[in-house]
Amino acid sequence: MDINIIFDEANNQSLAYLDQTQVGECQFEIKEDRWYIVHTGVRPEYGGRGIAKLLVKRIIDEARKRRKKIVPICSYAQKMMLNNDEYKDVI
Repeated sequence: MDINIIFDEANNQSLAYLDQTQVGECQFEIKEDRWYIVHTGVRPEYGGRGIAKLLVKRIIDEARKRRKKIVPICSYAQKMMLNNDEYKDVI
């Protein structure tokens, strides 16, 4: 399985593709210079493969490059980021 994760800056999201098929997305909103991750979703048939984590990590990587802080709103991003020292610098 070769998943390609794209950062779609124009639409405030990261997208996961398997071949030419979109299989997941992670969306964020910008408010007061912070990025609020509001939704992470993966098609059910592709669940359990770590795609959601890759989607969130792509947004984290882009936020780090731009020196932005993230507020995880969606339950997946919260579970992944809160109480995890790896992401302390962006929260």
